[in-house]
Amino acid sequence: MALDGAFLYMVKKELEPLIGGRVDKISQPSREEIVMTLRTRGANRSGSGYEKLLFSAAAGSARVHITKKSIENPKVPPMFCMLLRKHLGNGRLLDIRQDGLERILYFDFEAMNELGDMVKITLAAEIMGRCSNVVIINAEGKIIDSIKRVDFEMSRERPVLPNMTYTCPPRDDRLDFRTCSGSDIARAAEPLPEADLAKSLLKIFEGISPIVAREWVWYAAQGRDAVKSDLNGEVLERLAFAVEQSAGECREGRCTFTAVKDGNGLLKDFSFMPICQYSGLMTTEELPSACDLLDYFYAERDSAARLRQRAQDLYKLLQNTSERIARRLANQREELKVSADREKFKLMGDLISANLYRVEKGMGSVTVENFYDESCPQIEIKLDKRLTPSQNMQRYYGEYRKADTAEKILTEQIKKGEEELAYIDSVFDALTRTKGEDEVNELRLELAEQGYIRAAKLKGKPPKAHPPLEFRSPDGFTVLVGRNNKQNDMLTTKLADKTDIWLHTKDITGSHVIIRAEGKEVPDSTVMWAARIAAFHSKAKNSSQVPVDYVPVRFVKKPSGSKPGMVIFTNNRTLYVTPLDPDADK
Repeated sequence: MALDGAFLYMVKKELEPLIGGRVDKISQPSREEIVMTLRTRGANRSGSGYEKLLFSAAAGSARVHITKKSIENPKVPPMFCMLLRKHLGNGRLLDIRQDGLERILYFDFEAMNELGDMVKITLAAEIMGRCSNVVIINAEGKIIDSIKRVDFEMSRERPVLPNMTYTCPPRDDRLDFRTCSGSDIARAAEPLPEADLAKSLLKIFEGISPIVAREWVWYAAQGRDAVKSDLNGEVLERLAFAVEQSAGECREGRCTFTAVKDGNGLLKDFSFMPICQYSGLMTTEELPSACDLLDYFYAERDSAARLRQRAQDLYKLLQNTSERIARRLANQREELKVSADREKFKLMGDLISANLYRVEKGMGSVTVENFYDESCPQIEIKLDKRLTPSQNMQRYYGEYRKADTAEKILTEQIKKGEEELAYIDSVFDALTRTKGEDEVNELRLELAEQGYIRAAKLKGKPPKAHPPLEFRSPDGFTVLVGRNNKQNDMLTTKLADKTDIWLHTKDITGSHVIIRAEGKEVPDSTVMWAARIAAFHSKAKNSSQVPVDYVPVRFVKKPSGSKPGMVIFTNNRTLYVTPLDPDADK
């Protein structure tokens, strides 16, 4: 997928009504994203007349468009955000420019500098894959700063550093599909080597993405594969017609903004024109505008990526802790295997005790009959030459007692280690399902209370606890889902009544789920529905036939001193279900 120059041209046309608006707020939700709120004419306190403009320089999702999504901001604004506020605060948008179909939009602002003079500041949104950037440029064409600095080691051809003169990226001499003819296409294709026709079109035209080139070829070749040498006669005529039709739609603002989904409903690509090339293998969805399409296409994925970025330290901590516990358990299990052979030490001690008259100091070994075995086989016992016979006997008894004690201690340590590993796994699972920074901070607080994070690292006020997730079953029963381990404890031990139904995935980390009975008998259909919700809010959300235990709350107990979220229960039954996303089950 690619945000091509033609699509960016349509975005520019949609943003032109913002010209004349003033900068109201600037925030930086993540390292490579900027959100600028513009106050246009007729703005009021209800929010009407305010538009949020999103700039993203992320390699896989670089773009610029109006967004309607609510994006959570960090408590402390980054330095680049503060710099933008300094230079563009209360600035007025003068113009939005695009050079041909280049993937760069220039936003010209008029703002006041430190001396009180009105100056021109340009914000360049470069949408170029991994080279994407957002650059602040002053009136003299000098770079003030950029969201991603590019030094000479990264690029000798075009470094992007403060106080350097801003230069446009290198640009190939290609056709603008909005103004070219069929003969122009044939002439431009003539010197190109033989290749797939769609790939050749990418070299001929400026500002088109692969999906657009493939769609034109699909129409021109009537669904057949085509190479550059096929570009003549009827194929050339049909291609020129398809190109002219797309150009007309762009000029007149009649574009069809289309999102492409695969068989599983996952978004794969998008374009400014209808997409027919997949012949039913993929589905399409039309949206009313270019900005709506970009907002829809990137919203969920960017939200998850933004949250992962902020919680990266927690992911690393939990992963390292889990690996350390797993290594410790492996070593303890190996030691336990050695302890399992402790009876042989007692046997050696007993045999030496029965044959003390045959053992002398200085002997390296002694061969005796094993009278514990019916056949009384001969057995050789290793001795320490420096010890007396009695001391050798006590040495074997000492090894036996040591191994016996080790087995008891190791068994207890392994049990605790397995519980700790399950707890860390449950926190990791909860972290993957967080939907905001406050939920991440709740997990930080929980880990601090359990001693995994120093409390000094938790800055500011403690995060406000969110209520449990609440859903309504098709039968009208309230179903509550815990967001994390501490909330699981509160939900099960504090909020739930004894007659409510408790559900949890069997031997799989996940959330506690409660069906509020409210004095009624809960039907099997609601239990099944809630079990599917429990499976979805667990580590097995992408599996099928997930086992889910359910039992009345009165049979669920929390052992004293156990980790958050850990409970024991009896009288349970088990269902095997397919996970269900409750938000998609409207």
